[in-house]
Amino acid sequence: MNAIEENEFTKGWHLMGTRLPKPKAILCISAHWETRGTWITAMDRPRTIHDFGGFPPELYGVQYPAPGSPELALEIKKRIDGFAIDLDSSWGLDHGAWSVILHLFPLADIPVLQLSLDYTKSPVYHFDLARELKSFRERGILIIASGNMVHNLRMMDWGRDNQGFDWAIDSNSRIKDLILKEDYKALINYNSLGPSFKLSIPSAEHYLPLLYALALKSNREKLEFFNEKLIMGSISMTSVFIGN
Repeated sequence: MNAIEENEFTKGWHLMGTRLPKPKAILCISAHWETRGTWITAMDRPRTIHDFGGFPPELYGVQYPAPGSPELALEIKKRIDGFAIDLDSSWGLDHGAWSVILHLFPLADIPVLQLSLDYTKSPVYHFDLARELKSFRERGILIIASGNMVHNLRMMDWGRDNQGFDWAIDSNSRIKDLILKEDYKALINYNSLGPSFKLSIPSAEHYLPLLYALALKSNREKLEFFNEKLIMGSISMTSVFIGN
């Protein structure tokens, strides 16, 4: 619903969009594209995917008609050492990508590509793959990692709109602390961090994008949190900006 609502989170993304220089292209890692193997979208015009159900008709009418870039996709495939990346011509932009990017860059005039999450691989694989993408950032390509630090849909409580369960607050706070300490080893091995993390990250797909973002940070770059709130008990909207 963030795609069509005006709220504190969409305002936060919009404000961030005004701060960012216009990128040459956007590469998005979304929690909503899990695959066997790693794939990158390589079509001229990626379709807007409405990969959800039970929402108002207005949401299904949203389109984000950004162009793609088959040339950039092929270059990423060729230049990433030690990781096999295949070209995809059927996926497009899922809601993990477009529902955020449309608030950052509403004109949809920047090429957007998506990189999938290989569900067969370990967290350290994803972290190491992300490090190979650093050179593309230096060329003016914005990399967006779209997921949630805390994401447990089965435990959601619609009556707790502006607060989190104790375990969600605990893990969200500890994740932020580990990020600031740059303790990436602990964040990669999140399954060993105790019961709060097991409840907060019942499956990996919404957490893994965070590892992509952190792997791309250089020592000289600043880091800041925004949109810091837990909603419905078990969802963290905390966002991270990494840059100068």
